[in-house]
Amino acid sequence: MSEISETASGFVWQSSPPGSIYDYIRVASFSIGPDGLVEQWSRRAVDLFGVTAEEARGKDPVEAFMPADLRERGHRRVKEILDGKEWTGLVPFRMPGEEQPHGIAEMYVMPSETESGERAALCIVVDVRALRRIETDLAASQAIFGQSPFGFLLFGTDLTVKRANQRFATVFGGSADDHRGRTVHDYLARAEADRMTSALRRVLETGESVTDLQIVGAAPGARDRRHWSINLYRVHSGSGRPIGVAGLGIDVTRRHNAAREAASARRNLALLNEAGARIGNSLDLEATARELLDVAVPGFCDLASVDLYQGLLTGDEAPPGRWGSSHDVGYGAGSAELRRVAFASAVADTPLRTDEGHGAGSGCCGPVPIEVGAVHRYPFNSPCAGALRTGRIRTVPGAEGELAQSTLVVPMVAHDTVVGLVQFSRAKGSEPFGERDRALAVELAARAAVCIDNARLYRREHERALILQRSLLPPGDPEAAGLDIACRYLPGTTATEVGGDWFDVIELPGHRTALVIGDVMGRGLRAAVAMGELRTAVRTLAQLDLEPAEVLSHLDEIARGLGAPIGTQQSRTQKSRGPELSEVYLATCVYAVYDPVTRRCTFANAGHLPPVLVEPGEEAFLLDVPPGMPLGVGGEPFEEVEVELPEGALLALYTDGLVESRDHPLDEGLSAFRRALTDPARPLEDVCDRVLTSLDTGHGEDDIALLMARIQGLPSEAVGDWSLPREPRSVGRARELARTQLKAWDLEPLVDTVELLVSELVTNALRYGEGEIRLRLLRDRTLVCEVWDAGLVQPRRRRARDTDEGGRGLQLVGLLSSSWGSRRTPRGKTVWFELALPDGDGAAEPTVEQLLSMF
Repeated sequence: MSEISETASGFVWQSSPPGSIYDYIRVASFSIGPDGLVEQWSRRAVDLFGVTAEEARGKDPVEAFMPADLRERGHRRVKEILDGKEWTGLVPFRMPGEEQPHGIAEMYVMPSETESGERAALCIVVDVRALRRIETDLAASQAIFGQSPFGFLLFGTDLTVKRANQRFATVFGGSADDHRGRTVHDYLARAEADRMTSALRRVLETGESVTDLQIVGAAPGARDRRHWSINLYRVHSGSGRPIGVAGLGIDVTRRHNAAREAASARRNLALLNEAGARIGNSLDLEATARELLDVAVPGFCDLASVDLYQGLLTGDEAPPGRWGSSHDVGYGAGSAELRRVAFASAVADTPLRTDEGHGAGSGCCGPVPIEVGAVHRYPFNSPCAGALRTGRIRTVPGAEGELAQSTLVVPMVAHDTVVGLVQFSRAKGSEPFGERDRALAVELAARAAVCIDNARLYRREHERALILQRSLLPPGDPEAAGLDIACRYLPGTTATEVGGDWFDVIELPGHRTALVIGDVMGRGLRAAVAMGELRTAVRTLAQLDLEPAEVLSHLDEIARGLGAPIGTQQSRTQKSRGPELSEVYLATCVYAVYDPVTRRCTFANAGHLPPVLVEPGEEAFLLDVPPGMPLGVGGEPFEEVEVELPEGALLALYTDGLVESRDHPLDEGLSAFRRALTDPARPLEDVCDRVLTSLDTGHGEDDIALLMARIQGLPSEAVGDWSLPREPRSVGRARELARTQLKAWDLEPLVDTVELLVSELVTNALRYGEGEIRLRLLRDRTLVCEVWDAGLVQPRRRRARDTDEGGRGLQLVGLLSSSWGSRRTPRGKTVWFELALPDGDGAAEPTVEQLLSMF
């Protein structure tokens, strides 16, 4: 450790090396006595020549250190020096024991005198190689320091500038010498100067270098902010003592701007990639608007809002319009009603405000904030209305006291039509919008506009498909004799396509009822259309009064012909067709026919889920109805199951959307459905609501159809049933039985008509039928008369000629009844007619022209 003391004269004596130039130059000294021999030998001489003082004293320096060929000359020089002459020159020297020169020494010889007055000499020796190295280092240092294209400063230990190069002076003015003694506070703002000072002090104290210290400032007289990269390292003397800190400054403003531009480009590209991945996934107008703001805030702006034309949201068609035309474009030429559908903010929850007149601000704002869901208009002369009219982006500066410093008003353009407006705002303190930001805002708005327009088109098509689908379902609450019916139909959510679920309640002759439920596999408009075709076919086949299995067989043929191209419909001889010829339509269906007189129901199933029956006081169970193959597969017959249903029993038909979900297997859904029917005595509408609220239906993932019927049956007093022998007097007996029954039912106004029509049907049964005749009257909402016989020949209505004596019976039946027909039975056929009750909307009495038309 150094020992320092101060004398009265002010000089400082220091025991450690002073850190001067002598630390770098190898300076040695020795003295020569009057006899030409070495008397004194310094320690530096020991280091330079490698000879100790004991070895050197008393030796002739010429003989000891000079090569042999130079010794004669050396002796002459020593003699001249001892004669009092100074000498300076370069002298080759060798190490003891070596013959070849070891180096060249620059020697300064000065005559001296001993105490006795004899002449002597003092020799100072410098290693020329060390001098040459110092000269080279100085030249290199001067070249680097003076000619460097970067600013270079040397700070002393007091952190003041000791030296600056010309490049630094060029930037900060004056000459290089003018900057001596200054500090960093003379060049930088206080905050940056404090950072720089702290870094200098840390480097000086620790010796750890600092690289790429980013400093921001401005050159004298300049307004633009510059960015410098500063590198600092500690500088030492030859003895290792710290003497200051060197600083190298590089102007990286261009690099900083380029990096910022590159970062902005990367950010914009990332935003576009994110927009492509996130916007438009829901096919919902409002959800798409929210997805746009989720991408833009806070990655692109601080506040944002989306307004859509009210006409677009209500389903109105957009008028045509193209840029550059004289006609206004969009839904309302910039001043129509809009609805605020989305708002997002990273700095506040205050809604963006509408502009009033010429006001500007956050969101073209004025004094009135717009809440999400509010319907509003922009003033005609406002920037927002102008952007909507022209379809071009506008930049609106922020007003005094407003949160936003600038706003981009961007029209949302899809297929040359403006569908709405999006506003991007940046709060005060954020970087203002640039040209690159304007382009990005237009691109984001355009992508969202296309998605919103697609969502609009999808919503329109979806609503049309729903209208089609619902138009094919039974209108209102279906009614049926001997049944209390309740039904529910829930379409899938707006985010899914329509399905092919349907149900139907069809009145059949004899107050019987056909209950139908089905599901076309697949989704979309084509499935809904296929469902409509199958439903129409079921109604047509039901009017033929076929058996349930026969109805499904015909439906199977129809389903297999749905997708066949025109001219290639499947023929009777065509067993199969390739998939390249048609699209395959598959459907499941349950067709059941209920007779309220016998309370028996006949089921046939084509691959559908089995019906559920709940008998009074019992738990719900699945009816064992053979499932069969789905419609459209073909090749397999369908089986029928006849079940007698007790009074008060509950029958449920349903589609798979009610019991099947991606979250649980089908068995769990069926079990939950049966448990939901534990209280069938409740009103049927309440039972339907309980089922839909208690089951996990997948939140609208699939359409749901539910058809429930409570068995009531016709009371015995509403049925008249008689068997008649096959003889002519049975005609009169039939009239008498019908008259008596009608009077008992207080239906005297129908007696004459019924007697006449019963006579015709019984007469035809006697004339053209076989076996025993059976007459049945049924009274419910209408009066039905049925005549059964064992004959298989169906009656055929024909027009009799003027000269014919007969052939007008069925014409009379068709004229006087509401409807009539015939159907096959397992043991023959049944001919029937139906009349409206007197208190109902009865058929009008036949006119004279109608009666005469039969002749």
